[in-house]
Amino acid sequence: MNWKRSLIAVFAAVPVIALLKSGMGRDPHQIPSPLPGKPAPNFSLPVFRVPDSSSGKTLEPGIQVGDTVRLASHKGEVVVVNFWASWCLACRDEHRVLSDVASTYAGTDVHFFGVLYQDIPDNGRRWIAEMGGQAYPALDDPRSLTAIDYGLYGVPETFFIGRDGRVAYKAVGPVTPELLRTQIERLRRNDSTFTPHDTAVGVRSQ
Repeated sequence: MNWKRSLIAVFAAVPVIALLKSGMGRDPHQIPSPLPGKPAPNFSLPVFRVPDSSSGKTLEPGIQVGDTVRLASHKGEVVVVNFWASWCLACRDEHRVLSDVASTYAGTDVHFFGVLYQDIPDNGRRWIAEMGGQAYPALDDPRSLTAIDYGLYGVPETFFIGRDGRVAYKAVGPVTPELLRTQIERLRRNDSTFTPHDTAVGVRSQ
C-alpha cells in the first residue's frame, strides 16, 4: 500500500511543480499592464513636500504641505504620476531627469506628482534633500492603496495620463528625458492612441 501512496503523491506533485516552474521563469515586471487605454484610478493624496523652484519658475504655485492633490481636479490636463521610494536604488537613476523635465513644464498644462511607495514621509523628505531637491510635489500613499489601484509591481513606475483622464502609457524602471518628452508632447497634442503593449520596460536595480 505504501507504494500506491507514493505514486499518488508523485502524480499530485507534478502539476504543482510545473506551475512553480512557469512562474519562476516569468519576470513580473514584463507582464503587460491592463491600464493603458482605461480611465486612470482616481486618487486624493496628501502633500508631504512642496516642489522646489527652479530658475525662478514655480511649479504648482500655492500648494502647501498637508494639501490634498486630487487627480480629478486635473481632468483636461496632462498628468505624470511617478511611484518611488527612498529605498529604491533605481529611483536615484531617474530623479534628476524627472525634476529637470518637470521644470521645463512649469506654468503649463502638464503636472508631475511623485507618489511615495511603501515608505514613510520622513524618509522621503530626507531622500529628496539628499538628491538635491525635487521640482514637483511629493505625495504620501498611506497603506499603498493608490499603488494597488494602479497595479504596481515595484518602483519606479511612471504613468502618463491624457486630457481625457485615461492612462496612455506606463513606463517600468527609470525613465529618460526622451521618453518623458515624447509621451508628454504626444498627449499635449491630444494623441491618446495606444496599443496593448504601451509599456516601456527599464531596468530596476532595487
